[in-house]
Amino acid sequence: MDPQDSRLISIEPAGLDDAAEVLALQKLAFQSEAALWDDDTIPPLTQTLDQIAADFGSHRYLKAVEGGRIVGAVRGRLEHGTCHVGRLMVHPDLQNQGLGKRLMAAVEAHFPSAERFEIFTGEISLRNIHLYEKLGYRAFKTQRLNAKVTLVFMEKGRGVCSNSLKY
Repeated sequence: MDPQDSRLISIEPAGLDDAAEVLALQKLAFQSEAALWDDDTIPPLTQTLDQIAADFGSHRYLKAVEGGRIVGAVRGRLEHGTCHVGRLMVHPDLQNQGLGKRLMAAVEAHFPSAERFEIFTGEISLRNIHLYEKLGYRAFKTQRLNAKVTLVFMEKGRGVCSNSLKY
């Protein structure tokens, strides 16, 4: 995808009727994380349609749409002034072209009352960590997920710049 074509991808709220397509994209997009960790039991790969449908009740999902198909998504949930961002995903064919940044900017804009934002990724997921650092996030704790996976939690305050990205 040419960066000039990024305007052809719209970012908009996702609804429950998008759950199956978001789940299919999630299982595709998180294959690289599973390979990195040599662990195909990570939560994004084991989540069921019923579970993601339930998540639509507690989280706001945003989707990136190109030509009628969902090519990216992210979710957020506001709790006590903190927007918990998660499951940022971009179709493998479109990764490293700025769509993840656009989705992050969109989810941050979608929660204007959030005082801070928090996201987590695997400690050896260096591409993810690099992206979040470029967007102003900083690591503040780690947590063991299982015998193979340790998570890094990252945060930033509302006033921290995300490179003034527009979605």
